[in-house]
Amino acid sequence: MVGSVENPPKYAEFFCGAGMVRAGLGKAWDCALANDIDAMKCTTYAQNWGAKHLIEGDIAALDVEPLAQPIDLYWASSPCQDFSLAGKGRGLNGARSGMFMEWARLIGQAGARGFAPRIIAFENVTGLMTRNGGRDLRAVLEMLISLGYRVGALEIDAAKFLPQSRPRLFIIGVRQDVLIDGLTTKAASGVFHTDKVTSFVAKLPKKIAQHWVWWHHDAPAPRRTSLRKIVDETPNTAWLADEEVSRLLAMMSEPSQARVLKARATGKTEIGMLYKRGRPDVSGMNRQRAEVRFDGLAGCLRTPAGGSSRQTIMFIKGNETRARLLSSKEVARLMGLSDRFKMPERYNQAYQVAGDGVAVPIVSYLDRSLFQPLLNAALRRDVA
Repeated sequence: MVGSVENPPKYAEFFCGAGMVRAGLGKAWDCALANDIDAMKCTTYAQNWGAKHLIEGDIAALDVEPLAQPIDLYWASSPCQDFSLAGKGRGLNGARSGMFMEWARLIGQAGARGFAPRIIAFENVTGLMTRNGGRDLRAVLEMLISLGYRVGALEIDAAKFLPQSRPRLFIIGVRQDVLIDGLTTKAASGVFHTDKVTSFVAKLPKKIAQHWVWWHHDAPAPRRTSLRKIVDETPNTAWLADEEVSRLLAMMSEPSQARVLKARATGKTEIGMLYKRGRPDVSGMNRQRAEVRFDGLAGCLRTPAGGSSRQTIMFIKGNETRARLLSSKEVARLMGLSDRFKMPERYNQAYQVAGDGVAVPIVSYLDRSLFQPLLNAALRRDVA
């Protein structure tokens, strides 16, 4: 482990939300700055981690002064709406996802003062690889390279760690002067060097490709947390009336109805996860459908303001069917937060905190697999 109790590595978390990066990095790291514009999220952050180093406000108005110190890692999970299906794919020109440029501004300003972070991590939706023909991601990479970083990426689905399907792109950059011997491979080789990533990289222009690195990483241990284990025995959401359950069943497409029949046939209590989605019917008209899955995974949690509805959990045993919205505790567990974590009391706010967050065990995995080895390499260079 890099650092010591007296001098642990430092990080700055931008678009910090309720502090899931902090939860993932743990006590071995020291928070130098946390920033978010959302007052509710900042309140939740302060309730769990304290308000020290927390700055509530627009990143566009954030001054570089708090960053004028040695900080090892900058992490940004910038708003993904303009890169996602729900956000209509406006890309870097969208007001929210354009906040990446403000983050880049701060990296540049800190670097100009001699305090460029050794490592930068940028998390976003996988759609960033395809939106606008990949131009947005190429622009992101060009900007990071211009700031003095080598860059690589991993596509990681939270389903490897948690019972939630949540694929995300993680761009990891390292300052050009940091030694990376033994930390990269010559070509895509790891489980998170997906076909989507390799296809994108194959089309990169030389000016970007020459600064690209394939990060060495091992496959994570098999997931131990099942969907059944996250079920809240005392949920803060009410059970749906029989009439509403019947309506959901009637809204299902044929494939979903077939899954329900298969679940009934087991005679055991089967857990399904349900979303309402707009789907075209045979006439081309868009109709709301209920789609259910029984594969042991929740669908990707999304903010209630996004393009998809809140998620419903369904319990089927024979001909008996019960259903309700996911509880606040369940959405927290699906993000890898402990039951000690204080979620907002209002349901929609709790759902928003989870839907906008980053899966905690992925942060821990990246720390073990990349951040700590990179910091050790930097320390060896400093000592040499």
